[in-house]
Amino acid sequence: MKKQELPYLYTLLGDRLHGWLEAMGVSQEHMAWAGLLVGCALVLVSMVVFSKLLNWLFTMLLQRLSVTTVSELDDNLIKRRTPRYVARIVPLVLAYNLIPVVFVDFPHWAPLAERIFNIFFILLAVRILRSLIQAGKDTLRESDAYRGKPLDSYAQVISLILWIIAGVLVFTQLTGRSALAFLTAMGAASAVLLLIFKDTILGFVASIQISANDLVRLGDWITMPKYGADGDVTEINLTTVMVENFDLTITTIPTYALISDSFQNWRGMQQAGGRRIKRSIRIKVSSIRYMDEQEVEELRKVELLTDYIDERRDEIRKFNAEHAVDKSMMVNGRNMTNVGLFRRYMERYALNFPGVRQDMTRMVRQLAPDEQGLPLELYCFSADVRWEAYENLMSDIFDHLLASTSTFDLEVFENPASDDVRFLGGSISKAGSKNELSGDLKR
Repeated sequence: MKKQELPYLYTLLGDRLHGWLEAMGVSQEHMAWAGLLVGCALVLVSMVVFSKLLNWLFTMLLQRLSVTTVSELDDNLIKRRTPRYVARIVPLVLAYNLIPVVFVDFPHWAPLAERIFNIFFILLAVRILRSLIQAGKDTLRESDAYRGKPLDSYAQVISLILWIIAGVLVFTQLTGRSALAFLTAMGAASAVLLLIFKDTILGFVASIQISANDLVRLGDWITMPKYGADGDVTEINLTTVMVENFDLTITTIPTYALISDSFQNWRGMQQAGGRRIKRSIRIKVSSIRYMDEQEVEELRKVELLTDYIDERRDEIRKFNAEHAVDKSMMVNGRNMTNVGLFRRYMERYALNFPGVRQDMTRMVRQLAPDEQGLPLELYCFSADVRWEAYENLMSDIFDHLLASTSTFDLEVFENPASDDVRFLGGSISKAGSKNELSGDLKR
C-alpha cells in the first residue's frame, strides 16, 4: 500500500517542484537531472535531520535511565556513542525506500544506489555491534569478577570477526558474486593471510592462555628485562601489552611474548602484603677477631645482647670446662667473636624493627666470604609494599646497623678511594724518608 502511495505523493511534489524549477528558468531537457539532484538533496537533508533528532531522543532516554539504575551499562552506551549509531537506522531505511522515487527518471541507476545503501547498512551494523561490545567490555571491567582481565583482547577478536564478515558481505555487494566464491579465493591465499595475521593469531591464542591461567592482570607490576619493562601493566590487547615503567616511559611487549618468554609478576608480593628486604653488610675480614672477657663484659651493656651474652657465656664456659680446654690461647675451645655478636645484634635489632613482618621468613645469614669481605645478609619482609615506605624502612635499619659496626670493632669493606691512595702513598714516603735518615745516622 505504501509503495503505491509514494509515487503519487512524489508526483504531487514533483509537479510543484517542476513549476518552481520552470520559474527558475530550468529547461525541460534538464528537468530530469534537476529533479534528481533536488531529490537527492532533500533525502540527504532529511537523513541528517532525522539522525540528529533521534540521536538526541535516544541519548536523553538513556541519560534518564542511568539516573534510576545502578548499572554503568547505560552510561557506557552513551560513552561509546551507541545512540548515535542506532539513530542512523531509521533515516537509512527511509532513504532506501525512496530510491525508486528519487531515481524514477533514471531506473538503471537504482540497483547501484541500492547496493551502496546495502553497504551502508552493513557498515552501520558493524559500528552498532562494536559499540555494544565496547560498552559491555567497559561495564564488565568495573566488576570484581572481571577486573584486570584482558577484556580488550576478546573485544578485538570479536571486532575482527565482525569486520571479516562485513568485508565478505561488502564484496558480495560490489561484485554480485556469492560469499562462497570470496571464501574460495581467500582459501587459495591462506598462506599469505596467515603471514599477515601472524601476530594477531598468536596474540589471540596468548590472550586465552593469559586469561585462563591468570598470568597477568591490568595494574600488575611486571619485570621483563628482555624488553626493558619494569612497571605496571596499563593495557592488554590482541597484539601488545603496554607497560608504564617507573621512569614514566612506556614499553610495548608482544602479547605472545608473555607465553613464549619468562617474566616476573610482583602481584604475589602485593597480595601477600610483604616486600622482601635482602641486603648485605660486607665486613672486612681482617677486622674479625675473638673477644676477651673484658670486651664481652663491655658489650653486655648493649641491651639487645645482654641476655644472649649471659646465655652464650655460660654455654661456652660449660663446654670448655667439660673438655678441659687450655685457655692460654684464644684459639682453643669455644669463644665469642665480634662478628658473631654483631650478627646476633643485627638479627635482634632488624627482625624486631617496627614495620617488619613477624609472620614471614626472618633471618640474618653469613654468606661465603669473597674478595669484598664477609657478607652478613639481612633477609626479611617489609609490612608496607609501597616503594617509598619500603625504601625508608630499609634505609632506617641499615643506617643504624652500619653505624653500629664500630661498637663491635668491625670495619665495613669498601674499595680504596682517592684519599686512601694518597694517604698510603704519603705513609710510604714518610717511611722511606725515616729509613734513609736512620741509615745516614748509622754512617
